[in-house]
Amino acid sequence: MQIRDWLCVGVVGLFIGGCAGMLGGVTPETRSAVAPTGKLRVAFLSAPIYATKDSATGELKGVAVDLGKELARRVGVPFQPVVYPNPPALLGGAKSGEWDVALTGINAERAAVMDFSAPYMEVEQGYLVRAGVTIARASDVDKAGIRIGVLEKSGADLHLSNSLKDAALVRVKSLPENYALLDTGKADVIAATKTALFEGAASRPGSRVLDGRILVEPISMGVPKGRNAAAAVYVGQFVEEAKAAGLVKSAIERAGLRGVVVAPLK
Repeated sequence: MQIRDWLCVGVVGLFIGGCAGMLGGVTPETRSAVAPTGKLRVAFLSAPIYATKDSATGELKGVAVDLGKELARRVGVPFQPVVYPNPPALLGGAKSGEWDVALTGINAERAAVMDFSAPYMEVEQGYLVRAGVTIARASDVDKAGIRIGVLEKSGADLHLSNSLKDAALVRVKSLPENYALLDTGKADVIAATKTALFEGAASRPGSRVLDGRILVEPISMGVPKGRNAAAAVYVGQFVEEAKAAGLVKSAIERAGLRGVVVAPLK
């Protein structure tokens, strides 16, 4: 199944009807559907394309925080970030009711438990090669004996699981663990968003981000399946307005993300 088909699964009906008070004055019914606890609990992974923590203040900053705060402001409730170390944990949070809206990549497994908006941004995934490893091109990575570190059930993991022929995947539970594979020599290459890879390369002399990309992952907002349909409609329309008004573009620029672009309008 292709990404466009998963999108159809996740967004069928999200834009076919209006919702009273959308993105202007929000009705009590819509507010209750989007933020049933009285706070907007916004879930995302601990990764540069979503948010990073300021080392001095501990404050979270990034695209997920900017968009989450803006959505909360429009709904008229406080913003509450819910940060997860990996995709399985975020999916588990959907099933147990830990969050109201999530910012995450689109795939079939997630579409089974979430209703997605259209993507708000598109993210390049690529390779970071450990210092001393003689790999110059992405086409050289899929060779016998090459070990590729990857975050379990990330977009890169799902893609490479289906496309690799000879190289071996080494799966980890968090982005810091992925970097640790390089640092300890347990992986020759790691695969992740190019934003994260450029950041990692900056503190690892001799390592290098390879040119090109292994895939472009669409990143979306979603609500747990089974939630009041008004929540999915409202979130979907918010995403389209955020793209059209330049909110997504400015959030990407503030975060200084590389290899990331605003997704096309639906």
